[in-house]
Amino acid sequence: MDRYVRGDPEQWPPPDSHFGQALLDALALQPAIGLAALDTALRVTGSRLDPEHFNGLELAAGARLTDLVREQDAQALAARLQRVQTSREPLIAHRQRMSGTSELAVTMTALPLAAPPGEPAPLVLALVNATKETRRLDLLFDAAAMIGSSLDVAESSQQLASALAPGLGDEATVYLVRKVYAGEEPPERVARGDQGLRCVAMAPEDGTWPEDYIRPGTDLPHMPNTPAVQRFQRGEAYILPDRAAISEAMQDDPALMRRLVPPKATAVMQCALLARGLILGGVSVWRTAESGPFTDDDLQLLQEVASRAALSIDNARRYTRERTANVTLQRALLPPAGTDTAALEAAGVYLPATSGPQGAGGDWYDVIPLSSLRVALVVGDVVGHGLRATAAMGRMRTAVQALADLDLGPGDMLTHLDDLVLRFGESTEASYEDVLASTCLYAVYDPVAGRLTMASAGHPPPGIISPDGGFAFAALEPGPPLGVGGLPFEDTEVDLEPGSMLVLYTDGLVEHGHEHDLAAGMDAFARRLATLDRRADLQDTADAMARDIAPAKLTDDATLLLARVRETAPADVASWPVRDDPAAVTDARELVVGKLAEWGLPDLAFSTELMVSELVTNAIRYAGGPIGLRLIRDRRGKVLVCEVSDPSNSQPRLRRARPTDEGGRGLFLIAQLAVRWGSRYNTTGKTIWAEQALES
Repeated sequence: MDRYVRGDPEQWPPPDSHFGQALLDALALQPAIGLAALDTALRVTGSRLDPEHFNGLELAAGARLTDLVREQDAQALAARLQRVQTSREPLIAHRQRMSGTSELAVTMTALPLAAPPGEPAPLVLALVNATKETRRLDLLFDAAAMIGSSLDVAESSQQLASALAPGLGDEATVYLVRKVYAGEEPPERVARGDQGLRCVAMAPEDGTWPEDYIRPGTDLPHMPNTPAVQRFQRGEAYILPDRAAISEAMQDDPALMRRLVPPKATAVMQCALLARGLILGGVSVWRTAESGPFTDDDLQLLQEVASRAALSIDNARRYTRERTANVTLQRALLPPAGTDTAALEAAGVYLPATSGPQGAGGDWYDVIPLSSLRVALVVGDVVGHGLRATAAMGRMRTAVQALADLDLGPGDMLTHLDDLVLRFGESTEASYEDVLASTCLYAVYDPVAGRLTMASAGHPPPGIISPDGGFAFAALEPGPPLGVGGLPFEDTEVDLEPGSMLVLYTDGLVEHGHEHDLAAGMDAFARRLATLDRRADLQDTADAMARDIAPAKLTDDATLLLARVRETAPADVASWPVRDDPAAVTDARELVVGKLAEWGLPDLAFSTELMVSELVTNAIRYAGGPIGLRLIRDRRGKVLVCEVSDPSNSQPRLRRARPTDEGGRGLFLIAQLAVRWGSRYNTTGKTIWAEQALES
């Protein structure tokens, strides 16, 4: 006996002892432990198994053990048992799912019997029903794999509900504090009153619910101050074992029961979602009479799953808060969605990324009124996402607004902007340089000439939809992205018919759904644009195109800018050449006064005559011919534009004349009479312009 206790395998059974038989008898008489003998081919030669304790499992003589387990596990189990047969090392507490039974899992211990050296040994198996423990581990594993894969609060809540039903109950409901759902910090715990809970997720998602039952997105009604509610507000988890207890928790209010309790539910487990000592919300798991009562083990399992889910939801809440602030800043830095001028009608849409952690980025657009009724359309894409990209976008848009006031051509504008981006890079920390690269398209539309002039810094070309429905991308030769430096940007001119629609966009819009294949995205985008109703409201059209993109799948932020161009009627434009002769000033004044009388604007005759006199006189005195004079009437914007062009490149400057000066008051007077005024360069010199408001 002593040699056996010390582990001598040759002393079995112990001499002069009934220990071995007593041990076998003890094992055989335990209904919770199943015994089976296997031959060298892993066939059952005998067994002692109580089917009641093993969900009806039978180990019939002659059956192969590997035929009784799940098909996908058979080969691996055979290899394990064969290793025991050859190595004589037992297999201890191996967890194995069986087939042909009701969700049975067993803990299997395989012990080798004596056999000649070099030959496989027969085995004795000891089996214990581990279905309950396996179910618990499976639920925890599935919950861990499912919960936390999203940074969306609602999606994380739905993952929690789906992990609990049907895994732990028949139905599950997750509700969050409204502030948490919005990404804000949860409030401190309160002992009374409504915590402001909102139903966020339900499982099964496609369940049949009563008409007045809560739905995701609806707020929970005010709960009475019952002991059960107080336990929840203290963050405790508990079980209401029957419908009477559930009704008592709601003060026997039938309206609350209809709103909050599934019709067939007979028991519920309630658990608060706690993170950092604060209540983020709660989860309810319901069972019907067919599923049996909840146990304390079930409640403990719910608490484990809920604690993990609470951390994931809190992380998602923090991300939601940061993303909301980022998107809010991004939208605040963009212009109003709609613009309506004499030159065009425009509508813009910005879509932040919704798939992954990117959120808002550096995509932007702008519509900038220029002189002489012209309008600049701009769309750009700053590399990167997050606050850095948003800040870089804000700097970029501010720079474009400032440079646009100089009335530069598109190519010159991008050249100056390229220099600014290079300077930004020199004065920026190295960790921020990744967001300073940018693409940009700058286009200027002149409604008087009906011409679009544009240049691109690495940006895709705009789409043009003609009034007859034809579509094509503009034949535009893009330059390098901003921040490269040293390369030119070429202007491209396109004549547009009135009613033509321009489509400006960023690559996130066209690459969506095409795995960053810009060519394939452009083809699909062209087919989509060819079907647009060019007479429909622009904002409705832009919003509809945005809705076509699945919000949960947008991997990059995107911008869309639609513009329908107009043309200034020839009757609203008057232009004359002016002789390089001081006597021509009188003729210019008479021409302007006559045209204003023809347009029914006699009230502007004096101020316009004074402007023309000063501007033409300066052109004759300092620049010489040829000189041009033009008036443009904008009936929509109620603006009258007066222009004088000359061949000089000198920039006029406003200054205040001293009392003894004989000149220097002309531009000062013009600035007092005009709403806006300025000058712009062209290929032949410059144009000085001034705008006056027409009477309503």
